[in-house]
Amino acid sequence: MSPDPKPTPGGGGAAIADLDCRYLAAAIRLGMSAHGLTFPNPSVGAILVNNGKVVGRARTARGGRPHAETIALSRAGAHANGATLYVSLEPCAHHGRTPPCADAIIAAGVKRVVAGKRDPDPRVSGRGIARLREAGLEVVQDGVGEGERAAHSGHMMRMGSGRPHVVLKMAISGDGFIGRRSAGQVAITGEIAHRYVQGLRSRFDAIVIGSGTAEADDPQLTCRLPGLEERSPIRIVIAGQGGIRPDLALFSPASAAPSWVVSTTGRPEGFAVGADHVRWLRVAGSHGQVDLAAALQALGQAGLTRIMVEGGSRLAGSFLASDLIDEAILFRSPSEIGDDGIPAFADQGQTANEWLAVIEKAAAFQPVDRRWFGQDRMTRYLRMR
Repeated sequence: MSPDPKPTPGGGGAAIADLDCRYLAAAIRLGMSAHGLTFPNPSVGAILVNNGKVVGRARTARGGRPHAETIALSRAGAHANGATLYVSLEPCAHHGRTPPCADAIIAAGVKRVVAGKRDPDPRVSGRGIARLREAGLEVVQDGVGEGERAAHSGHMMRMGSGRPHVVLKMAISGDGFIGRRSAGQVAITGEIAHRYVQGLRSRFDAIVIGSGTAEADDPQLTCRLPGLEERSPIRIVIAGQGGIRPDLALFSPASAAPSWVVSTTGRPEGFAVGADHVRWLRVAGSHGQVDLAAALQALGQAGLTRIMVEGGSRLAGSFLASDLIDEAILFRSPSEIGDDGIPAFADQGQTANEWLAVIEKAAAFQPVDRRWFGQDRMTRYLRMR
């Protein structure tokens, strides 16, 4: 989903050597492999190197605990003494459900720490680095490159703005549409791109759709690649005052993943589904429509860090109009829909091609990754805030 992380040599503190860059990049990649598994905590990667050999490596465990550093230290055992620790995010220094990672690093006899991004969590925010230095460890903190941004964008957004990092995913036909009217789910891209999207879903805390898409398409929104079934994200429906039918596949008690409904009203009495399977979030709104900014704040309070908006056209347009898109992943297919195509953004009256021309010219969005999946082209745009 993201290009290889590339730390910025000498971006902060002491100069970072090329070898340090490579090990730190590896720690960043390791942490990113846990995206979608660790919320509300960030997905951190940690690698211990002693005498040129990797003696311990780990990523944050599912659910956010134990932290990557403590797992890597446990795996390294006595070999952690005198080692260098490469970690994608500043180690924590506060007492929560587990003791501070900084204390564990010091106790293990680690000699040197090369850390990526400073943790904006107010309980940490420089305290972890300070504690390590006070204990006599050499600490090198890298500058913020594309790797650190991609690795911890969700955590940074939640700590800074109280909401998750929002990614819009769209598939666009050759004639600029995203679907066909009254046709339910229509395959825009080919099988290779489809399988890539299945894997993409596994890297997010949640997938978001509107109630119109939920009722028209009745999607499952799960990861259906072998081995990724258990990494299916939370499915979130933005329902507004109109509510939503309870008989959809998303709400089946036998479904592989939980579902949440965000609405301006409380949970209807007739919504006969298992209480443990469907969560109902009530947020502010106007004219029967959910206030998306308020919805994102509620999702942030619930611990979500990275969400992907998959549709439909009205919801995508509302997110865009509200200036709440941080990243866009657009697939373009040579296949055509025809005169009964659905425009990308129903409220704006734009076709996907027209919107694509706008985003490619906008200074706020920059293309950071381009790939081909058979005949389908994927471009990832990052908003430069």
